[in-house]
Amino acid sequence: MDKFKAFLITQQDKGVKCAYTDFALEDLDPGEVVIRVAYSDVNYKDALAATGKGRILLRTACIGGIDLAGTVVSSADARLSKGDAVLAVGHELGVKHHGGYAEYARIPANWAVKLPRGLTLWEAMAFGTAGYTAGLAVVKMEHNGLNPAGGPVIVNGATGGVGSIAIAALAKLGYHVVALTGKAEGAGYLKKLGAAEVKLRSELDLSNIRPLDKATWQGAVDSLGGEVLAWMASSMKFNGVIASIGLAAGFTLNTTVMPFILRGVSLLGINSTDAPSADLERRVWERLAGDLKPAGLKEMAKTIPFGELPKVFDDFISANVTGRIVVDLNA
Repeated sequence: MDKFKAFLITQQDKGVKCAYTDFALEDLDPGEVVIRVAYSDVNYKDALAATGKGRILLRTACIGGIDLAGTVVSSADARLSKGDAVLAVGHELGVKHHGGYAEYARIPANWAVKLPRGLTLWEAMAFGTAGYTAGLAVVKMEHNGLNPAGGPVIVNGATGGVGSIAIAALAKLGYHVVALTGKAEGAGYLKKLGAAEVKLRSELDLSNIRPLDKATWQGAVDSLGGEVLAWMASSMKFNGVIASIGLAAGFTLNTTVMPFILRGVSLLGINSTDAPSADLERRVWERLAGDLKPAGLKEMAKTIPFGELPKVFDDFISANVTGRIVVDLNA
């Protein structure tokens, strides 16, 4: 096979170096499955790796891209056959194992998920890790009692990838969704996704968070962490559930045990990279292909050609991206 193009991130003493590099299949990491990659995507974690803003890489040099979707070229595992459409998100992709920013990938078979009926390769990456994380949060929250009749659900980081998909999925299921955002200009977009209300974070007084505030939310999805998560905990209804999925605003949580003891609130940690079993991962993707799939997924995601990839990372770091970005490896 001829050489193919890959986007390689190399760790240096000060920051990282990124460059399109020619690779051959024998240059890729070991794995039972070779995939012709059709699409990848861009997540905040990808931007941290490619800009050097976060110590993301767990090796000296790695092909970026924590997600990929494509077609099996060859497989040494009986569960997958040549021609199968598959997706892979998270695990060690783009961090410790060469990832999706290349025309070909070779990965362990147990990282690959057969594309569920009702989902295209492009749609799989319009979801990507962000959509899978949102879907996992909804599934775990439902398992802990969340239901459309129980009251409103608030989603923080609403215009981001996880927030956008969480809003659209919850709205489709019939929940009254309140979008919490720092971007007033995003209100129209959030309403189109299905948000019943849009609330600005500037409206919150985070300087004096009470141990227990007015019981307002049945559920909460938080992708930022920090003081907003503490405020959410204080304002949950009895038996409310919070899905904690990110720490862009901080990794500390200054709260008390009172919401958890006196109101029976559950705080659910969502780790989409390492924690889910293969069965749970498959079930979440089946839900994303079915009842969690937003009608406006195409409007939620922008597609860029592979050659324009380096232009988008800084926008992620500066929070200037709304929705999702899909990378077309064939363009």
